[in-house]
Amino acid sequence: MPDPLAGLPALARDVLAAHFGLPARTPGGPQGDFLPGAPQGYFLRGAVNPEILQKPGACFVTLTLNGQLRGCIGSLEAHRALGEDLRSNALAAALRDPRFPPLTAAELPVICIEVSLLGEPQPLTFMGEADALAKLRPGIDGVILTAGGRRATFLPQVWEQLPDPAEFIGRLKQKAGLPANYWGPDVRLATYPVQAIHEADPCEAE
Repeated sequence: MPDPLAGLPALARDVLAAHFGLPARTPGGPQGDFLPGAPQGYFLRGAVNPEILQKPGACFVTLTLNGQLRGCIGSLEAHRALGEDLRSNALAAALRDPRFPPLTAAELPVICIEVSLLGEPQPLTFMGEADALAKLRPGIDGVILTAGGRRATFLPQVWEQLPDPAEFIGRLKQKAGLPANYWGPDVRLATYPVQAIHEADPCEAE
């Protein structure tokens, strides 16, 4: 039985293609039905169950080019329909990630797209930093750090580059704009599961 979520990266690609005025990468994209309530130009590919897209959901859209991050934006909590969350985050990852220049139409055929569906974050209880680090599950947990009025997250995929919990949390603090060695009573951590969905066909990476 086909995975009902397998078409999400292709749908994200079609959203970006529509933004650039380009045709869908694979047949059947723009010819599909429109998702009810979605803005004009938002396609529903046949591979994606419309009921799934209409339910509340939170996702991150990650773009990579030649194996390097090119954009990543997402939602930590489900506050709108998954289809609209996917559309908004695909455009934001491509055009509004402050770490990168906006994606160009020429890059679209050679980027790889991954969609991460987030489960509900759960607060992590701990007694000090050492205890917190010991309770993290490398390769499994997405982590949200809140401290000093700032917040940042790393998806579980980041464990591949930062497998040591101390380095993982240190870099997460830096992402939040805090020193890597910062720790205080205001530090809050939450973890969440992720279902990562890659494009069905290999991207045309150079």
